[in-house]
Amino acid sequence: MENRILICDDEEGMRRYLGKMLQAWGYQVETFASPTLLVRSLEETDAGGDLLLLDVKMPEMDGIEVLRRVRKARPELTIVMMTGHGTIESAVEAMKIGAYDYLSKPFPQEKLFALVQHCLERERLIEENSSLKKELRERLAPTEPIFRSERFGEVYELALQVADSDSSVLILGESGTGKELIAGTIHYASPRAHRRFLAINCAALSETLLESQLFGHVKGAFTGATQAQKGLLDEAHEGTLFLDEVGDLSPSLQAKLLRVLQLGEFIPVGATRPRQVDVRFVAATNKNLEQEVARGNFREDLYYRLNVIALELPPLRERPEDIEPLAAHFLQAMIRKARRPPKGITPEALQAMQGYHWPGNVRELENVIERGAILARGEFITVTMLPFKTRPEAPRHTVDAGENPPLNLRDAERLQVIRALRQTEWNKSQAAQLLGVTRKTIDRKIKEYDLTPADLDDES
Repeated sequence: MENRILICDDEEGMRRYLGKMLQAWGYQVETFASPTLLVRSLEETDAGGDLLLLDVKMPEMDGIEVLRRVRKARPELTIVMMTGHGTIESAVEAMKIGAYDYLSKPFPQEKLFALVQHCLERERLIEENSSLKKELRERLAPTEPIFRSERFGEVYELALQVADSDSSVLILGESGTGKELIAGTIHYASPRAHRRFLAINCAALSETLLESQLFGHVKGAFTGATQAQKGLLDEAHEGTLFLDEVGDLSPSLQAKLLRVLQLGEFIPVGATRPRQVDVRFVAATNKNLEQEVARGNFREDLYYRLNVIALELPPLRERPEDIEPLAAHFLQAMIRKARRPPKGITPEALQAMQGYHWPGNVRELENVIERGAILARGEFITVTMLPFKTRPEAPRHTVDAGENPPLNLRDAERLQVIRALRQTEWNKSQAAQLLGVTRKTIDRKIKEYDLTPADLDDES
């Protein structure tokens, strides 16, 4: 597409000279003898251009006033002022207002050609950069949560409602329920959406590494610190920082994080002077922080700073109506990735999934759908392609004497962990992947249920 250049000059000879020259170079040209007509065209119509060559001194309206009005109507338009003798000061003033450059009359063709090319290349780069930023925001922004249940809908509506504030939000819920998705929803629905959304898992790093990641460090702060490095707090300035598994923070880091929340400042590792920062915090945990506070494991003042607004995500077993749309969503994602993916899920397989209690929640469901799509040989994921643990449990009924009572949720979860460990021969990482949870969750469940390899033969 040809670039369109606008010319506004009260001298007919200059308009004709510039018009012929620019057209000969392959540009579309529209000339205006009246600055009033130019301003009206840009203010009241969709007409536009890629570059405006604007004379500074015109009898009908001063070029500086024209510049102000055009900048207001079309801030994206690049404007080059054309000056005669004695109007250089006006050109300098125009550049302070927002003109990109100026040409002093008379000017040689090669100077005009070079400036026009430079301005149009600048416009192209600005437009390309804007498109890339928009594409990146769309790519990084979370998809809207998939749900049908009224209970999850209430949480989602509350997340949108609190997005406009700068208050800290604490998201509670089991692993795999979508806490980071809701945190991203809060950020991208907030006034901070144009800035960065960063996340860190506080349980995945050692205390020393986590401190460096959060606060950054100066050169020489520790062995191997050959250069200064910004932390996530700096990177998330004017944006949002999501602290996942915040309940696992050490006491030392809890105190340092409290300083950020209270004063909006922090000290990088090895530095002596504090740095100011503007960050909105969203934290998440699957721990009961009130109990952790009572046990002395979590600072009470930090808990109240983080818990200004609390959102509790229900586990998947408590919203079974969401299983079908979520499974369909994950299957569509597999269809886009796989060569010969299945087209759907059989009713029997869906019934099996709805009868399962999902200890790994939505993350486990996603893994199950991926596994089923890989194993499927026909057009549908069938019940035989699901892991054994997802097959429907026997219906509850009155227990007669001599019968084994049905399992409660805790016993059922213990049994699923045992089965996963048995299937993977006590490989905790593979068992975690099979259940759709983290390795840390498996370690916690092994400790919680006091499991040993000898329990793998236990089906009770």
